Amino acid sequence: MTDGTGRVIDYLRGSVTDRCNLRCVYCMPPRGVEPVPHREMLTLEEIGTICGAAARLGVTRVKLTGGEPLVRKGCPRLVEMLKAIPGIREVTMTTNGILLPRMLGELTAAGLDGVNISLDTLDPVRYKALTRYPLEGDAREAIHAALGAGLRVKVNCVPIREHNDWDLEELAALARDRQLDVRFIELMPVGMGAALTPIPGEEVRQRLEAAFGPMEPYQGAPRGNGPAVYYSLPGFTGKIGFISAVSHRFCGDCNRVRLTSTGFLKLCLHYSDGVPLRELARSGAGEEELARVMAKAIRDKPLHHDFGGKESAGWDRHIMSQIGG
Repeated sequence: MTDGTGRVIDYLRGSVTDRCNLRCVYCMPPRGVEPVPHREMLTLEEIGTICGAAARLGVTRVKLTGGEPLVRKGCPRLVEMLKAIPGIREVTMTTNGILLPRMLGELTAAGLDGVNISLDTLDPVRYKALTRYPLEGDAREAIHAALGAGLRVKVNCVPIREHNDWDLEELAALARDRQLDVRFIELMPVGMGAALTPIPGEEVRQRLEAAFGPMEPYQGAPRGNGPAVYYSLPGFTGKIGFISAVSHRFCGDCNRVRLTSTGFLKLCLHYSDGVPLRELARSGAGEEELARVMAKAIRDKPLHHDFGGKESAGWDRHIMSQIGG
């Protein structure tokens, strides 16, 4: 379907849990966050029903997020359920990778199409400072395992001046000899991220060119669901992507909505606009009724975010783990 401005909405990011086995500085505080009670979280079946309603509206791709989605029991079963929905062509997942190697067999058997692995540094000391969790073994283990399983792999890095300014070239080099993409995502001033210093995408691009040579814009087939702009580097097997939501606002091409773990359909990361779906689903509403409610909300999707503007009452003040990454 299209929203009120004519943008085609065909992508849903669904959070399956607010819980996580890390405490990344831009996502969650080290302590003091009360997890959502299990009774308030959508069941796997409710997620499936809402995604079925979304498919009726033209959603073709679903990404499972969190929190950390793999701490939620039954994730492989959910993937299988979503892949069986008519119209859903692709189901992928964003994960920190810690639990991925031991669950890959189940996930690939269920039909998972790809993974985005969040990895902001390869340095053990900085990894612990950034995630508040010690790096056990090689951070690249999950990447190797996912590639070996035949999944499409992207590595997501959030450049933060205080934490990984020294690591960006080393992370980009993961794409030199591997069939994967490394993407640099500008830190957005949401939740904990508002207190940190982002490194603009343009600065990252210039640094990578200084290290590896000139970048050429990638002209091939689409490499993902959303706004990343991809480049080729000399001698690199994979591509380098940039998601520069703050410095290069791409709202005019936004194609997504978000579903929180508690069943709130969120229309824009920046704002609190949306519609609660959990109680409607629990009252016995089927896909058709849910689709009507969702369509009405999506027509009012905000035109653009206002990161950097003057704070207003409509801003979402949840932390990222509560919203869904």
